[in-house]
Amino acid sequence: MAMIKLYHAPRTRSIRILWLLEELGLPYQLATVAFRPPRHSFEQDTPAGKFPVIEDDGLVMFESGAILEYLIEKYGKGLLAPAAGSPERGPYLQWIHFAEATAMPPVNDITRHTLLLPEAERIPKVAEDARVRATNVLNVVERALAGKDYLVGHELSGADIMMGYFLMAARMLGVVGSAHANVGAYWERLAARPPLQKALSTH
Repeated sequence: MAMIKLYHAPRTRSIRILWLLEELGLPYQLATVAFRPPRHSFEQDTPAGKFPVIEDDGLVMFESGAILEYLIEKYGKGLLAPAAGSPERGPYLQWIHFAEATAMPPVNDITRHTLLLPEAERIPKVAEDARVRATNVLNVVERALAGKDYLVGHELSGADIMMGYFLMAARMLGVVGSAHANVGAYWERLAARPPLQKALSTH
C-alpha cells in the first residue's frame, strides 16, 4: 500500500482526515502547513490551495467529505461505514453531507466576521444571523441523538467524524449551550477517543 500523504493545519478540516487515518490505523505521512487567514479562497500552501489535501498513489484529492468516503471505501475493510444497500446507509450519507453542506456554513460566517476579516470589514449582522442558523443546526442534531450514542447505529462512523469537527468549531465559538444536552454528551464520547485526541494534539 502506498503511503498516504496528508496536508494538514491545526484547527482546519484536515483534523477530520487525520482522525480518520488514526481510527483506521493507516500509515500516513503528515505535511504540516502554516494556515494563512484567507481573504477569499484557495490561498493555502497545499496542492489544491486549501485543507485538507491528500496524495494517495498518484491521486491528489481535496474536500474532506469526499476524502473520507474515498478512504473508508478503499481502506476501511468494513469499518466506519454501513454496507451499501443497508438501511443505515442512507442516514450515514445524509449526516456526512449535512455536516459540511448545512452545518459548517454558519460556522464559517461566524469565524469570518468575528476573527478572520479585518475589523473594518466585519459585518456584525452576518455573524449574528449565523449564530441563529448554527443553533438551528444543533437543534436538529440534538433531536437526532435522542437515545443514541452515535448518529448512525451504535458505533462510530464516518458521519460522526464529519460532525465532530463541526461540533469542535461550534464549541470554540460558544454556540453549543445547555439546551443541547445530547450534543454535549455526544461530544464527550467523541473527545474521549484516543484517535481524536492524537489528531488534536498533532501540530
